[in-house]
Amino acid sequence: MPEHRQIQHEPVDAGLSGERSGCPDPVRRGVLRRRIRIIVAITIGYNVVEAVIALAAGAIASSAALIGFGLDSIVEVLSAAAIAWQFSAPDPEKRERVALRIIAFSFFGLAAYVTVDAGLSLLGFRDPQHSPVGIALAAVSLAVMPFLSWIERRTGRELGSASAVADSKQTLICAYLSAAVLVGLVLNALFGWASADSVAALVIAGFAVREGMEAWKGDTCAMPVTALTGDRAVEPDCC
Repeated sequence: MPEHRQIQHEPVDAGLSGERSGCPDPVRRGVLRRRIRIIVAITIGYNVVEAVIALAAGAIASSAALIGFGLDSIVEVLSAAAIAWQFSAPDPEKRERVALRIIAFSFFGLAAYVTVDAGLSLLGFRDPQHSPVGIALAAVSLAVMPFLSWIERRTGRELGSASAVADSKQTLICAYLSAAVLVGLVLNALFGWASADSVAALVIAGFAVREGMEAWKGDTCAMPVTALTGDRAVEPDCC
């Protein structure tokens, strides 16, 4: 007679089960929320310094690109502050919609300013001077911003926060703008092509409008924060 062996099923670790289903366990959720607060604090601090340097350098060099870059940093601070405000609440879900609206308006404001500024430069109303400080600042931002955006976006997607993902896109737009400003300043310094950054800025404005629309609609893979914090049951296909 064939020997029948009883198969014993070992219990599945709760944390591993949560990871496989795509929904982080309570301990992991706490880690992710703390990580977002740290990322937001770093982003705000960096952008405040960046705004001061860019606005000062832009005023000295009469560079509309640098002044616009500084104003973009202020927009970035506003977006990051909206996330900090949301996650400081006991129930962040109640502030999710407002945070997304703030981020969307930040995108639209950035797109509007960049478009007007680029148009004025292309029409010859402004003649920016060389700015070594601006070139160095744009290069540093180009290295820092994609890294911060990647960490926040990855964390926001795992946590299921639409506003955190939207803010990470705002940070990535800042990185694109850093590249455009850097190219424009370098081309102006080497060849006197003052209009180069304006053309690139118009492309950035298009991206900003698109991301603003997505933030306004909340078009991200997100589940309610109350489900993430354990205040209500999580659906099987939560993410």
